[in-house]
Amino acid sequence: MKRKSVFKLKIFLGIFFLLVTGNMYAHTINYALDKAPASNVFLYYLKLGYLHILPNGFDHILFVTGLCLLSNKLSTILWQATAFTVAHSITLALSMKNIIVAPAPVVEPIIALSILFIAIENLLIAKLSAWRILLVFMFGLVHGMGFASALNEIGLPSNKFFLSIFSFNVGVELGQMTIILLVFGLVVMPFHKLKNYKQRIIYPLSIAIASVALYWTIERVFFV
Repeated sequence: MKRKSVFKLKIFLGIFFLLVTGNMYAHTINYALDKAPASNVFLYYLKLGYLHILPNGFDHILFVTGLCLLSNKLSTILWQATAFTVAHSITLALSMKNIIVAPAPVVEPIIALSILFIAIENLLIAKLSAWRILLVFMFGLVHGMGFASALNEIGLPSNKFFLSIFSFNVGVELGQMTIILLVFGLVVMPFHKLKNYKQRIIYPLSIAIASVALYWTIERVFFV
């Protein structure tokens, strides 16, 4: 029995070793930063993450804007953003290691559908429930794979994987926080006390977001 246990342990360790070493450099290598100081790497990917949201990530801008519309409490909005960040951080790291692989033609339409779903939900429900956090987390898992697709075009330094991923995620988070603060400061706070706030603010914005997301969904499914 002991020999069998040792044999099974060796098999497990062997498989684990192959998975880890086989995926160690699964991502594209950014040779320009391979020998750069850690501070340079951190700032480079921090900026890259921020720019991926603002101004380049129009789909993510609409997604985060949709999350802001149904609550006038900043803490509620931040909880959603946190769930989204945790989720996309997980799948971004796993995708860059090729542990999970999802092709862009599959991921991109789902991202568009997630934006459409949030916008439609804003039209149909009166107030947020706790399950929105879980929903946003699930969508975040998909968005993380979209981030990975974009990030893999640039690559990561071979010896600074976790630093690069961390700083990119911080940049993404800062971009999301900028959107949240802008929407909250310019839309939610000034207008949420209006008598017909939902009809005059939430409905038009959500319909606009849903229309763009529907167009993206059709385009990404049939024309890309």
